[in-house]
Amino acid sequence: MEEAWIVDRARLRDLLQAYPTLTQQELAQATGRSVSWVKKWQKRLGEAAPDDDAVLRRRAHQPRSGPRVSETVVARILELRDQPPEGLNRVPGPRTIRYYLEQDEALRAQGETLPRSTRTIWKVLCQHQRIYRAPRADHQPVERPAPLTIWEADFKDVTTVPPDPEGKQLHMVEVFNVVDAGTSILLNSLARTDFNAETALLAFTDTFMQHGLPQAIRLDRDPRFVGSWRAHDFPSPVVRFLNCLGVTADICPPQRPDKKPFVERFHRTLEYECLQVYKPADVAQTQDIIDAYGHFYNHDRPNQALTCGNQPPRKAHPTLSALPRLPERVDPDRWLWQVEGKRFKRQVKAGGSVQVDKHDYSISQKLRGRYVVLKVDARQREFIVELADQVVKRIPIKGLYNEALNFETYLALMRREALSDWRRWQHATRQRRYTS
Repeated sequence: MEEAWIVDRARLRDLLQAYPTLTQQELAQATGRSVSWVKKWQKRLGEAAPDDDAVLRRRAHQPRSGPRVSETVVARILELRDQPPEGLNRVPGPRTIRYYLEQDEALRAQGETLPRSTRTIWKVLCQHQRIYRAPRADHQPVERPAPLTIWEADFKDVTTVPPDPEGKQLHMVEVFNVVDAGTSILLNSLARTDFNAETALLAFTDTFMQHGLPQAIRLDRDPRFVGSWRAHDFPSPVVRFLNCLGVTADICPPQRPDKKPFVERFHRTLEYECLQVYKPADVAQTQDIIDAYGHFYNHDRPNQALTCGNQPPRKAHPTLSALPRLPERVDPDRWLWQVEGKRFKRQVKAGGSVQVDKHDYSISQKLRGRYVVLKVDARQREFIVELADQVVKRIPIKGLYNEALNFETYLALMRREALSDWRRWQHATRQRRYTS
């Protein structure tokens, strides 16, 4: 599993370089590791050069100092926590548990080494989720970017539309909203009944045709955007589409809607000032209502955002610089440079191959069942296959076009890729449900 750890360490390094203000708790959530793991590797990565791959490999373990708590003692600690001794009408804390451990004749007869510190008992209770430690609130003011440089996009469920008794029960109608983080201007609001990866791509295109191209768009980990909830795997067609247009896809950490606060705040405003007031019953009514409300929100409704000063966003920002328009021709392989040097973990299948995106790559039947790391070499347009710190082989990346395309042709290709990716994601989701 060393290959999996190398990928996680590389992922942590990328996050530290791209988002230096993230807390250790946020980094732990983004990497799927513990805070202590993040703390240890954050220190090691900070002491090494930014491009030093040797630091990603493990070091020899130092021998532990002092005796470890045995499983018997751990079980007794949890038993005392879950089933307090008779007469103790409260949940015992670490000090009380230590007292009862010292009085336990069975443990003494077995020669068990007891914790000498309540801190050890505290760690056992935390590791086994007997003590809930709320994360520390880290309140910092949000820096506003320049107008129209960073947008935030997300979907909003229209809960007033009744479910179809013979079809969909949830997400009957959704609204795709795009809000500018620098001005709080609502840029687009589209209602549909069939939002998926392809239609989300079309919604982005519609917004770009109206307003031009921003520098970046903040997204959550909705599979219609990123294909996989982890978001740090191989980029989805929607993310590749944005990158090829020169727009950075800024994916928020998991469970952090506060990282895109402006579109989230607009969702609440839309819910209580529009949808719950007019209660649209279908997609046509929803679009008519949100069109009218969007104009009211931008031009007539006072906004308490810092950049609006209690004025409607369009009145607070009457003149804005024009953004770059959609290009006539697109380099469909430009996204490769966004993942230059990135590593992706894959398990070699029985046939000796691995799958990246929708393509199979032959590795070696001798490595079936093993995990390998695929590092992107954008200049050579290749995957560097690594195993145990050794380069196994280099294989060309499939699915590249190797020539510029006009925008209409490129859009049609990406629509097909997005729809295919969405169908694969749905199939994999159904398979997980059937097997669970």
